[in-house]
Amino acid sequence: MPRGDKSAYTAKQKRQARAIEEGYESKGLSEDVAASRAWATVNKLSGGGKLSGSGRKVSRSARKKGTRPSKLKTSKR
Repeated sequence: MPRGDKSAYTAKQKRQARAIEEGYESKGLSEDVAASRAWATVNKLSGGGKLSGSGRKVSRSARKKGTRPSKLKTSKR
């Protein structure tokens, strides 16, 4: 997949990027800058393209906290 290819994004992410881009354009930014900022915003909000596969076992919130799924349900003795 070449750089800049948006095929890995979900329909929702594409809709969000279009809405964000229109907002930036209404503020007077050029189309290129608006598109760039819109996709950067979508990436920040969602973590990038489609999030699926065997490598996605730990949720984003658990990773942020530094915990693993196995440690979430353990109790102290």
